Amino acid sequence: MFVGMLEGKVALVLGVTNKFSIGWAIAQALHREGARLLISYQGERLERSVRPLAETLPGTRLYACDVSDDAQIDALFEAVSRETDGLDLLVHSIAYAPTDALAGTYVKTAREAFRIALDVSCYSFTALLQRAAPLMAARGGGAALTLSYLGGERVIPGYNVMGIAKAALEMSVRYLAWDLGAQKIRVNAISPGPLSTASSRAIKGYLDMAQYVRAAAPLRRGNTTAEAAEAALFLLSDHASGITGELLHVDAGYNAMGMLGATED
Repeated sequence: MFVGMLEGKVALVLGVTNKFSIGWAIAQALHREGARLLISYQGERLERSVRPLAETLPGTRLYACDVSDDAQIDALFEAVSRETDGLDLLVHSIAYAPTDALAGTYVKTAREAFRIALDVSCYSFTALLQRAAPLMAARGGGAALTLSYLGGERVIPGYNVMGIAKAALEMSVRYLAWDLGAQKIRVNAISPGPLSTASSRAIKGYLDMAQYVRAAAPLRRGNTTAEAAEAALFLLSDHASGITGELLHVDAGYNAMGMLGATED
């Protein structure tokens, strides 16, 4: 009988949008390894695409949650507390910026667009862990994971305010790792390369970006959502019990490059 590495664990994945999303790939990997899966989505429009996916993973529970609304976050965790015996794993697969903030240059970012991007893409991770941490601590500890991108470390033209939000998110990972470490809660992030998701397609020049990465990465290719999910699975599992406050790149090695290497004849 197969026993997965996450057997007996309760996992909450926030931000699943459709079958192409990284959050969905991670949810599938967690379920495969035996985790009891809880998935959240934002709004009725997304429910129409997320519910059929959740129904393919037996036992999965589905919740609505707008992470920009504290009342909805509270309601989510009240439901989790009521319907489970605690929480072990949290996955934050959420990022958003108004479309006009991604269409021009960063210097033209409006104050409200900046506020929304930082609130939804960065602060929401902290807000979720404020509620999740007591549930994890009651079970002896846990692990949380969020998703970043190289645009939080280096300038990626067109990524604009999302790069600022990802930089803040990556620093949040480190501070949260310190704050929650005494409760045996680990906090990490993965940074996949360009992947074809709803979020990435909103970035001007995404296709050119992905093509360049495929040419410049040491592995001479891009990466897949499945590879990102397996890296996430590792960091959430006990195999990574000594790892916290880390950012793991899953980008075929592209982050290591300073410029496009010479090609062989």
